[in-house]
Amino acid sequence: MKARLLAAVCAPFALLLLNPAGALALNVNENYHPQNEFRLDPWISIKIGGIDLSINKAVFYILLTALFTCVTMVYIARRMRDRPNRVQTAVETAYTLMRDNITGGNMDRGMARRWFPFVATLFLFIWFSNMLGYLPLPTNTEEKVNIFGAHIPSLALYAATANISIPLALTLVVWVSYHVEGIRAKGPIGYLKSWVPAGVEGPARIPIFLIEVISHFVRLVSLSVRLFANILAGHLLILFMGGGLVVLLNLAIAGSVVLGLLTGTLAVAFFLFEVGLVATLQAFIFATLTSIYLGGAVAESH
Repeated sequence: MKARLLAAVCAPFALLLLNPAGALALNVNENYHPQNEFRLDPWISIKIGGIDLSINKAVFYILLTALFTCVTMVYIARRMRDRPNRVQTAVETAYTLMRDNITGGNMDRGMARRWFPFVATLFLFIWFSNMLGYLPLPTNTEEKVNIFGAHIPSLALYAATANISIPLALTLVVWVSYHVEGIRAKGPIGYLKSWVPAGVEGPARIPIFLIEVISHFVRLVSLSVRLFANILAGHLLILFMGGGLVVLLNLAIAGSVVLGLLTGTLAVAFFLFEVGLVATLQAFIFATLTSIYLGGAVAESH
């Protein structure tokens, strides 16, 4: 029984690998373009001079994330109790994590108190954006559903952080902020001198300083691309495993059922993994690195 089940599952892949040209059940669907899920067509075209301010899917998700974050936090803040319920307990746990571990663990007390609202806002905004990206919303304007004569966009998964411009914009704010904080604390010359570790003397200071300059610019890439790539990869895996692979290969009915059951199971597994771990982990990493950069900019020793 197990051998038959294994053979049925592996049959479509075996046909494709052993004899792609003769696999009658397999046919590449040229009309299927999964990358279009991430294409940003303007919904409302707004152009002022040479600046494109059009409203598209990414802008919609940003506004929805900001609204959802503010409404949720205000709603919870107005319903705080002496004997907390489960929601309040979860919020207080997140607050303690952001205050004691993320900011308090990487900055001195005074600076942590001053920068906590900024870091906490980053964490919550990214977390809400990531989580909102796993809720199917009617945002696929390329494929519409006819409901009582109304053409409604079909459901789709998308996150604002799956567009590189959003993580890059957040990274630029962080990058400028920690440099400004370092200059404010040490002065322009003192801040640049702090890029060279204590104890390095003579000509060795020049290459060390140049390496440190490069590392600061590399942070722009590492901080933004890490968030973007993880969220984009997760959505692509869910898209392909949730049926995209079956549509792309254009299998016959028997093969599509077998492959659909396999990829559908993997899609659910990827979905739970992304929601349960990746969404929160990426928000935590971004906020933690922000705190490390801010704390390092004003630290006495490099």
